[in-house]
Amino acid sequence: MANTPLLKVDNVGIQFGGLKAVSGVNAELYQGELIGLIGPNGAGKTTFFNLLTGVYVPTEGQILFGGEKLNGLAPYQITRKGISRTFQNIRLFGDLSVLDNVKVAYHSLAKHSILSSILRLPSHFSGEKEMEEKAVEFLKIFNLDGLKYEMAKNLPYGQQRRLEIARALAAHPKLLLLDEPAAGMNPQETKELMDLIAFIRKEFNLTILLIEHDMPLVMGVCERIYVLDHGQLIAQGSPEDIRNNPKVIEAYLGEEVS
Repeated sequence: MANTPLLKVDNVGIQFGGLKAVSGVNAELYQGELIGLIGPNGAGKTTFFNLLTGVYVPTEGQILFGGEKLNGLAPYQITRKGISRTFQNIRLFGDLSVLDNVKVAYHSLAKHSILSSILRLPSHFSGEKEMEEKAVEFLKIFNLDGLKYEMAKNLPYGQQRRLEIARALAAHPKLLLLDEPAAGMNPQETKELMDLIAFIRKEFNLTILLIEHDMPLVMGVCERIYVLDHGQLIAQGSPEDIRNNPKVIEAYLGEEVS
């Protein structure tokens, strides 16, 4: 693990009117780590993801990625720097094919120009061919290549989740943010997801930050865990540390632990 963090969150917070949704959060993620972010409903986890990806701009603190400040950058700029995400509620293009959903991500990295596409130049066709070949390779990894011409909205829920992760990976991120990927999955699908997360981390040499309410999943795959409650960081450490932390138990159970 490198000595310099890939992602450094320094005293970050955001205020909406008089409400501090996230306040004074510090965190560091290193290359190749798989880190969990947990907390009760309304703790500020998805807001934190929105800060990292440029959906919201911090009102305090700074976010550094690879040593570069992200504050104020647009989401597409942050994606190009190497941060990609999935969403708590699946956001696929339902009326596009499985293949086209993945190709959308490749278009953000396309080498051919918009002008070449308008004029239908050879570089446009060669670029489109290359993107399609790469997209199919990704679909094979996720066992979705046999469904590449199926409309995304027609896929079963578990396969839609896999497609969303495939699309996020197609942007070639260094850091992948997964927002409750196991939501709505049955136990078998969750087990397969755990295996998939471990595989893609190793296969793509990724750093992964995972929001999840499924505690067996978090405890089973994450090396370190951060815990938010009411927008503040209340604990961090190994799964064993978090499992036995009185502040964490109190946050989830709503009562003080003696």
